[in-house]
Amino acid sequence: MIQRENPARTDEVVATVPVATADDVDAVVTAADAAQRTWRAVPVAERAAVLLAAADALAAEVDAIAEAMARETGKVLGDARGEAGFAVHVLRFYAGRAPELLAEEVRDDERGRLVVRHRPYGVVAAVTPWNAPLILTMLKLAPGLVAGNALVVKPSPLAPVAVARMVEVLATHLPAGLVAVVQGGAETATALVTHPRTAKVAFTGGDVAGRAIAATASQALVPSVLELGGNDAAVLLDDVALSEADAERLVMAAFATSGQVCMAIKRLYVHRSRLDEVLAAIRAAADRVLCVGDPLHEGSTMGPVVSAESAQRLRALLAAALADGGEAIELGGVNPRSDLSRGHFVRPVLVTGLDDAHPLVAAEQFGPILPVLAFDSVEEVVERANATDLGLGASVWSADEERAFEVAARLEAGFTFINTHNRTGMALDAPFGGIKGSGWGREYGDEGLMEYVQPCVINAPGAFRAGGSGLGAAAYPTA
Repeated sequence: MIQRENPARTDEVVATVPVATADDVDAVVTAADAAQRTWRAVPVAERAAVLLAAADALAAEVDAIAEAMARETGKVLGDARGEAGFAVHVLRFYAGRAPELLAEEVRDDERGRLVVRHRPYGVVAAVTPWNAPLILTMLKLAPGLVAGNALVVKPSPLAPVAVARMVEVLATHLPAGLVAVVQGGAETATALVTHPRTAKVAFTGGDVAGRAIAATASQALVPSVLELGGNDAAVLLDDVALSEADAERLVMAAFATSGQVCMAIKRLYVHRSRLDEVLAAIRAAADRVLCVGDPLHEGSTMGPVVSAESAQRLRALLAAALADGGEAIELGGVNPRSDLSRGHFVRPVLVTGLDDAHPLVAAEQFGPILPVLAFDSVEEVVERANATDLGLGASVWSADEERAFEVAARLEAGFTFINTHNRTGMALDAPFGGIKGSGWGREYGDEGLMEYVQPCVINAPGAFRAGGSGLGAAAYPTA
């Protein structure tokens, strides 16, 4: 059994959830496979209409699902409502785009008759994390389902409730068995990924688990979409604008969800001439917008980290940084209604005085501890920002947009923001994903839908069509 505690009130058990056995996984995948064979034959416009109705039903459940997520993950309630609402928008977006994108492509001219169809894979295994469980699950469900696949979701044991509720709402509008949840940890994930009827894997999560899943899937020649996190650098150039709104956006880009976001700012590079000014602006902005407290208490803008292990790791990382000469600047305030001793709370801090080799800088800290580093030239900061095996996100901040784009083009990242970072810079039509060790494949945008289909071609070359001589055809095609 999974017994999930509330990370803000560790004496409160949010839910007790049974763990799926290998036999349970087999039954669920087998049912999904049977349902998908019927679903894939439904015209895409009809599939889209079904999912739009499901989106309306899900919209009516946003508040209840958001509260469940706040209790199990520590995400503040306002953010949880925003995420649940955005999941509805994602579902509507892909239902709207699918009829155009998945339409059969036909060319019939002197070159021949060519038909390209977009065939779904079958059963997709979606293995999802706890930090943004609804949106990161919906980014797999929405395109996967409208493309004609079945999906079996394995949520994180740290966020089993909200995802299950969201899938339950969708399932009431879909053929029985087409979408389902299996709960558990690594063993459940392995049973799902290795099932002989699993045709594709979509994973978001940590590097270690992602590499294991990729290796397992590849042994069976099962394709995958992987988003494995990042060590995002934000580069503030010497001409950076620093209004109160800019500074507040910068603060939330680093500390929303207690810094536990794959695309959060993890390293802050500031031109040396602006360093003192930036530090002062961040402190002032944090006083305005950061309030640590129970996610369900009004006024809280940052909750706990997800677990005792995470809190212990972060405190040890900070202690090591201070022992190595770093200086900490504590940020924000505490909600007077909240008792931080009840949960896994870690106060947000900036750390100065470290070099790029320090573990707090070199690795993804995934928490509310942000290293701030000075630089002297664009050449230098580009080299330092790129000196990582990860390449998910980055950002460039400048009053000169053209200059910012020029610098951004030199950063090794799958998605680079300009004058913002994290969720304020996302767009439904902008494909998101990593390079290097941050994974492969894309979510969001049209590319996020096309990940869930395979182009299948029927071709009658002009030289060999009925009535043609077939003589004089080139041995190899030219155009």
